[in-house]
Amino acid sequence: MMKKRLDAEEPASVDEYLAAVPEPARTTLQKLRATIRTVMPPDAVEALSYAIPSFRDKSAGMLVAYAAFNKHCSFFPTPGAMDPFEEELKKYRTSKGTIQFPLEKSLPAALVKKIVKERLRLVALKLKAGASKSANQSANQSANQSAKKKR
Repeated sequence: MMKKRLDAEEPASVDEYLAAVPEPARTTLQKLRATIRTVMPPDAVEALSYAIPSFRDKSAGMLVAYAAFNKHCSFFPTPGAMDPFEEELKKYRTSKGTIQFPLEKSLPAALVKKIVKERLRLVALKLKAGASKSANQSANQSANQSAKKKR
């Protein structure tokens, strides 16, 4: 996010956020956004989360996010989604779940797509595990209730 002015209002949409970002960061983020959109599922929703643009899923919550700062742009795909691409990310400043890149140069589209696909894969595994866990808990509760009734 760019440095806030005290009199500035929070943007109400991703488009308003991007319109407020000065060049060259605006074009850089627009390219990143377009690349992310190419691999997002149709039901993913763009929204502001913590005042930055993000892609969300109603079941999984935040999928990825991105933002402009004073001296760099950032892509937030979460830590697990970055792990398989450690070698490709060596030329960027990274921290847990964050990739920083220059204001004037977006991340390579092919790398962004791979990272987003990995994030979606991890989310699908988590949701599947949650569904299995939920089904197991329901089965266990039913079995416990049946056992109590027999006593």
